[in-house]
Amino acid sequence: MKLLFVHQNMPGQYRELLTWLVQQGGHEILFLTQRRGLRLPGVTAVTYTPHHQPAKDAYGLSRDWETAAGAGLGAALAARQLERDQGFKPDIIIGHTGWGELLFMKEIWPDVPVIGFFEYFYRTSGGLVGFDPENPANDQAGFFAQARNTVPYASIEAVDQGHTPTLWQRDRFPPSFHDRMYTCHDGIRCDRLLPDANASVGLGRLDQPLSRDDEVITYVARNMERARGFHIMMRALPQILATRPKARVLMIGGNETSYGVESSHPKGLRGEMEAELGDSVDWSRVHFLGKVPYEDLCRILRISRCHIYLTMPFVLSWSLLEAMSMQATVVAADVAPVREAITHGETGMLVDFFDPGALADQVVDVVANPGSYAHLGPAARAHVLQNYDFLSHCLPEHIAQINALVPAAKRIQI
Repeated sequence: MKLLFVHQNMPGQYRELLTWLVQQGGHEILFLTQRRGLRLPGVTAVTYTPHHQPAKDAYGLSRDWETAAGAGLGAALAARQLERDQGFKPDIIIGHTGWGELLFMKEIWPDVPVIGFFEYFYRTSGGLVGFDPENPANDQAGFFAQARNTVPYASIEAVDQGHTPTLWQRDRFPPSFHDRMYTCHDGIRCDRLLPDANASVGLGRLDQPLSRDDEVITYVARNMERARGFHIMMRALPQILATRPKARVLMIGGNETSYGVESSHPKGLRGEMEAELGDSVDWSRVHFLGKVPYEDLCRILRISRCHIYLTMPFVLSWSLLEAMSMQATVVAADVAPVREAITHGETGMLVDFFDPGALADQVVDVVANPGSYAHLGPAARAHVLQNYDFLSHCLPEHIAQINALVPAAKRIQI
């Protein structure tokens, strides 16, 4: 089969699907992206440039649409060039709708089916906007949310089938979208994400590696930002570290802002929180590791006695499901997208997002009494295997959706 993937940040949500298709063999796979320099074996990467970018003083309500239209036209012109120069015409197009990259693909190939990934629909309740009282929504938030939704509204008419990874994300969209989307996670490789009782991690400032015998507490986010509860995590540290004098906290993530409000502190939110907490924290036992290679991330999660996952109501992080697959004991924010993956007391423990004291109490109890929570890790892995495992659960659904749109002779066999 000839497949065209489209995502500005290759491989995006298609990491596992791409790898499986390449290993299966017999497919011609092109990936249209803005990302440069990445090479994936068996995949031909083709970079495109947006045809237009809005000016700095562009009208705020139309800025997102202007950006999406420029990206969509740039991607479509690159697709046209592929056909003219190489004679390439895909059997199916699979891509992300959020940046407008699929908007004009039907103008190039009207008869080629398109599956579009729908990640997020903007509203002024139930999500990031207005959730945190420290950053209340202004009286224009509704206008901007509705304006941003022009992209998904246009995109649903530009695809043959929509795809969204979780029920929470699906339900952000209007009911009129639901019958035109299937719900299935991208999938994680539980066969590779196994627990390891012998795992260890060496840190530069320590004489001995850390292992599962140590009181290791972990926190992971792409970036240490409010949307992922970094400020709440930091405010829980004084109590956690004072109560557990041997505990060490390993923090993984960058110091930028991917979602929501940026910190005005010159050193970002980390600098803001360090200034707020001052000497109430034993910083010698807090290890900011930055962004680490994936294998290192897995080793760190395997030695975690308590893994903390905090998020405002937003897209569920892969890292949570990966930690669960490795049988981590998770303490997480009690918000709707997390409740889809974790049942309190069965596959993890849930706490009020806004209560650092409750978070600290729960983490301390997990660290002090691991035997009382020993059932959570195996149950978490079993839940992830049943609902999020790529090979056994997600792959068959994704392939079925692809096959439903192509002729029988082109269908992919599992």
